[in-house]
Amino acid sequence: MSRHLPAFLIMTPMLGAFLSPLAVMLGRTARNAVLVLFSLATLVISLGIVSATMGGNVLVYVMGGESYTLTMPSGMAYPVRIMFEIDGFNALMILCVAAATFAGALFSVAYMDRFSGWKRYMSLYFMMATGALGMCATGDLFNFFVFVEVSSIASFGLVAFWRDKPEAIEASFKYMLVSQIAAMLLLIALGALYGKYNALNMAAIASMARGGTLDKIVLALFVIVLAFKCGAFPMHTWMPDAYAEAPAGVTCLLVTVSQASFYGLIRICFSIFPGVGGAVVPWILIVLGCASMFFGVMMAVVQHEIKRLMGYHSISQVGYMLMAMGVGLLAAGGAEGVYGFKAMTGGIFHMVNYSVYKALLFLCAGALYYATGTRDLDRMGGLVRSMPWTAGMFVIAAAAISGLPPFNGFISKWMIYESSFAVHPALTAIAMITSVLTLASFAKVFQAAFLGPAKAALSGVREVPCAMLAGMAALTLFILLLTLFPSWFTSRLFDNAAHALLNHQGYVSAVMGGV
Repeated sequence: MSRHLPAFLIMTPMLGAFLSPLAVMLGRTARNAVLVLFSLATLVISLGIVSATMGGNVLVYVMGGESYTLTMPSGMAYPVRIMFEIDGFNALMILCVAAATFAGALFSVAYMDRFSGWKRYMSLYFMMATGALGMCATGDLFNFFVFVEVSSIASFGLVAFWRDKPEAIEASFKYMLVSQIAAMLLLIALGALYGKYNALNMAAIASMARGGTLDKIVLALFVIVLAFKCGAFPMHTWMPDAYAEAPAGVTCLLVTVSQASFYGLIRICFSIFPGVGGAVVPWILIVLGCASMFFGVMMAVVQHEIKRLMGYHSISQVGYMLMAMGVGLLAAGGAEGVYGFKAMTGGIFHMVNYSVYKALLFLCAGALYYATGTRDLDRMGGLVRSMPWTAGMFVIAAAAISGLPPFNGFISKWMIYESSFAVHPALTAIAMITSVLTLASFAKVFQAAFLGPAKAALSGVREVPCAMLAGMAALTLFILLLTLFPSWFTSRLFDNAAHALLNHQGYVSAVMGGV
């Protein structure tokens, strides 16, 4: 059974999506059971995949093949095949998506109980998870495009879930517009690759690519499209609106959907087109990262609506990862190779950290909205007395994202600071200034929401239901594990992921040998 884990990874949430309408018809208990159990099963499968890829192993799984052919009206026949390739890098991303899916599902059991539309919510929720998991697991660029569209279409519906709110419709339309422009550019890039190489398998293209003019154009399109999708500045405009208007459980998962696009960007730069474009591509990633860090946090500082504030912080956090991977791509093969590897390890560590603590922060924001009926910080205050558990978990997530020692965010940021300093001290200065502003921003949020005198209008506020606290607690536990055992995670998972990215020839050999 273990060798079929990649197939089960996609089939489980997809089956949950198809069973959701029936479960809703059977009542509240069946609905909640399907939502929680299928998301838990997805998490367990992802843990099995992470375990299977430790030690440098690569999982290659093929569905279909030469014996499964699609016959066209012209008489031509094409093999129907879906290939999954999972190494130490994308196994971590799969774990992040699955963890966010499970935490968001637990949270949604109580959070969404006040609302109708459960059939749509559950089906789209599981399909969004399916799309994100498929993006991380696939070894074929066309299937990557298909999974991008699956996750995008589900996201459009969930961002506009409260369709009676004009802001939600506007946010969904904006997200849909930029996503479809990105999808068209992505399809053009895939068509160019297929026309040149007669293949769309990632490893096959990597084995044939020689860095010609067409390869450089395609790589530029990929960088633009996937930077668009992961919310890098200046292509970030969809992110604060979408994150603010989606239900909190959806935003928790939406964070990892954008991270799946970041995964695709890094996979293409390191595994398919390594060295193409020379130092230009690394510096593009570094510049995008610095701009995203600085402008994202500057916009966050002035916000008064809590989910929009966190949306702008997402842009800033994406900047850290882009800069780290740019430094890694620039330095890994040169005299500063040790710092390049540390930058990659720190960037991967931060990718996992961001997926966890940002998801937790959005759940905390959702809990505040659930309890108070407002997202405006100016209308909150004194909530630490009535919502102590939410306040405690918010403090942990805020300390982690701000990079306060000894939390996990500090460890990954320190690795990025140290490695980026070897390239240019200005990069470290920008990153550290961003961290200080992040701390100031979340100190403002904590003071406005939880400290001070309680507002008269919030006198009846109580702690949120246990199911919502359980969803937040699952992510809090993950943060504490990363904080308490960073060496274990680094030596067994993050270093393994960085080696997998650097081992271009090993990636090609593992996948091509498995076809």
